[in-house]
Amino acid sequence: MTARERERYSRQILFTGLGETGQERLLRSRVAIVGCGALGSFQADALARAGVGRLRIIDRDYVELSNLQRQWLFEETDAEEGLPKAVAAARRVSKINTGVEVVPAVADVTPSNAEELLGGVDLILDGTDNFATRYLINDFAVYRDIPWIYGAAVGSYGLTMTVMPGRTACLKCIYPEPPGGTQPTCETAGVLNAVTSTIAALQTAEALKILSGNLEALSKRLTTVDVWSGIVRQIEQPQPDPSCVACGQRRFVHLEGAGRAPISLCGRNAVQIHERSRPVDLEELRSRLAPLGEVRANEFALRFFLPPYEITVFPDGRAIIKGTTDTGLARSLYARYIGA
Repeated sequence: MTARERERYSRQILFTGLGETGQERLLRSRVAIVGCGALGSFQADALARAGVGRLRIIDRDYVELSNLQRQWLFEETDAEEGLPKAVAAARRVSKINTGVEVVPAVADVTPSNAEELLGGVDLILDGTDNFATRYLINDFAVYRDIPWIYGAAVGSYGLTMTVMPGRTACLKCIYPEPPGGTQPTCETAGVLNAVTSTIAALQTAEALKILSGNLEALSKRLTTVDVWSGIVRQIEQPQPDPSCVACGQRRFVHLEGAGRAPISLCGRNAVQIHERSRPVDLEELRSRLAPLGEVRANEFALRFFLPPYEITVFPDGRAIIKGTTDTGLARSLYARYIGA
């Protein structure tokens, strides 16, 4: 460490669980954060301040005004400009700590790009809002023997669990199938920023243990928190299940998939479409759509307003259709205005 780094992280170095050796490991560590919303934005901020050397921030979405209540790295101007969350977060993190290498990826994690986005890191942090992506992360992490930390929050309730492949149960061991029935979302049940920051802080603490080499300090529990009732529960995390499809049978069905079907986005009244196999020329698309309605564009995305719908298109052809949760309707709007 340099003298400047010793001064910057002096209070962290004084903590006996880390010390100078632990801090040096943090400075050399590499983390992928999947999803930069309420959980991921807190994780990125905290890890940058802690001195994690390289952060890869992955998010498929853009900043909206309703995000600012709980998503820590963003400002009103980010929402006004419709900046991708990964880009806005990277800009902010770069101002927080110039010693951290931060790499934004405006993308949706799919089987075809998982290696590019999640490979070459020491840890993966879950900041997502859906089981499809979490199962994909779980498959990749177990396959590549990379620790990852699951987290989720809605209303005033949240939970987290650290997955150490081969040493603890993985997500598929605990949830062989996604939870059934109607589940609450941020759109139907709301969410408190107190619970998202609590869960993200617990995830970050576990991350610091792993990255600093203090594996014996890991909780090895599934932790649930309700910040409104004040109830905290923990159950011991089981060993890997020999019958588990992923860590037992070593069959990675989510990682072997070909792509991603249209999905409704949690709490967004929106559907993501990611079926196009070739990039989109945003400038050409802007010219084509301008006679049909209001169009706003920057280097990262194009937004087309077609009341009651709003279509945001990214350069890789991915789109978010806001104003519906009907995947059939979203697919029809995409085909009509963007093309197959």
